[in-house]
Amino acid sequence: MMDLNSFPRFPLANLPTPLDELPRLSRELGLRVICKRDDLTGFALGGNKARKLEFLVADALEKRADVLVTGGGVQSNHVRTTAAAARKAGMDAVGVFFSSPSGQVNGNLLLDQILGAELVYAHADKHETELVIQGVCDDLRAKGRNPYLIPVGGSTKLGVVSYVLAVGELLEQLQAQGIALDAVVVTTGSCGTHAGILAGMKYYGANIPVHGITVSRSRAECFERIPRLIQEAVPLLDREITLQEGDIIVHDAYLGEAYAKITPEARATIHRVARLEGLFLDPVYTAKTMAGLIDLTARGTFAPESTVLFWHTGGTPGIFGFPQDIV
Repeated sequence: MMDLNSFPRFPLANLPTPLDELPRLSRELGLRVICKRDDLTGFALGGNKARKLEFLVADALEKRADVLVTGGGVQSNHVRTTAAAARKAGMDAVGVFFSSPSGQVNGNLLLDQILGAELVYAHADKHETELVIQGVCDDLRAKGRNPYLIPVGGSTKLGVVSYVLAVGELLEQLQAQGIALDAVVVTTGSCGTHAGILAGMKYYGANIPVHGITVSRSRAECFERIPRLIQEAVPLLDREITLQEGDIIVHDAYLGEAYAKITPEARATIHRVARLEGLFLDPVYTAKTMAGLIDLTARGTFAPESTVLFWHTGGTPGIFGFPQDIV
């Protein structure tokens, strides 16, 4: 088996991230809920993007890039962490946002401005925004710069590899603590984290189902993106990853009106989990995911007394971008 730790990395994350028991929530739900705390990766207020950016920034430096270019929503955790990583590596950063200016400078957007990232508003949908990102890179090249384009969410083959390694980290923790896991629940956005965790389960021979709660894309799009990302990563993994029917599990009942639009269930979950466990969830990603875990438990998807891992992907600064939706 290839040593994935041999890939070039630019150190950012504090690893391994902890496993936390959620005993009061577990009692209320009738099963054991454990939290993988990737909100505590540490760098630039934490989150899953730090793992991916360790590999992406290293690749950018090898290619002698001098500016990182990426995109996302106005409250994008990925844009914030990419901008911080760029500064840490001595580069500039450009963030391209899907939408128009909100008029509110708070949450992740405030951090983007503190970091001095150049911010571009595409006034467009996600597909058109990707074309704008390409155009930004073309303009930078015309000015003699060497941009490194990071797709939305850092969902690339290197991003997938980072979460294959995260699964190895998790499995070591489970073994050390004597925990037998029945399922993983994770936010599915740009699909890179979900793809990496699923590929990691296959890579290490762990038969643990990975349930994704989509917060931005249709199930059909997730079913296209997840296997594609895994297959793009296969040459780096140096082994075949074979997906069986039923391996890709995506639940789309918790998205609500749209991406970045809070649901009543997510709002209630933010308050419930904070008051039970002192654990903060954000309205765009993790609150919808935890609301999904709670509802799936009520529907019998997870058997009573089973052990389910909630993979906390971070996003804490986003809480401050939507105060009117939470309180």
